[in-house]
Amino acid sequence: MTTTTKVTTTTNVTTTTSANPVLSVAPAPPAAAAAYFRASLTFHADVSDVAAALAADGNPGFVVLDSRSTQAWDQGHIPGAVHLPTARIAEQAERLLDRAVPVVTYCWGPGCDGATRAALALAELGFQVKEMLGGFEYWVREGFAYETGEGGERRAPDPLTAPVDAADCGC
Repeated sequence: MTTTTKVTTTTNVTTTTSANPVLSVAPAPPAAAAAYFRASLTFHADVSDVAAALAADGNPGFVVLDSRSTQAWDQGHIPGAVHLPTARIAEQAERLLDRAVPVVTYCWGPGCDGATRAALALAELGFQVKEMLGGFEYWVREGFAYETGEGGERRAPDPLTAPVDAADCGC
């Protein structure tokens, strides 16, 4: 396959005409990309970083909030998490959470926007908040311990989501 690419650069915008769908819209200039990705990290945390912070000695500086239903909570949740379903945030957040402590929300997984809705509700109430990418699904798939209505559990890491024989992924 022959690909033709024409790149035109102006002051801050690069336009690419390409048969390649990846480059049919040109990448952002490096400064704009850095600003975007820095901003993304102010809104998101990943499962392994949350787990590492919770496992370290001392106070991690945040609280983890499970925004799912009671049935889902009983199926499994992160040890030490606060259970506050999204629908109850407006009426119970002030009682259960400290405004001075950032909140990291999670829901089922990447296919669910419940953690996003919970984070929005908390932010609108004046809480500092981040969303944990991957949710409970990736917590379990990466091999971290979790609690159920019947006690603690842990599964072996899924080699498609976490290194099996390494302390961390090196990200």
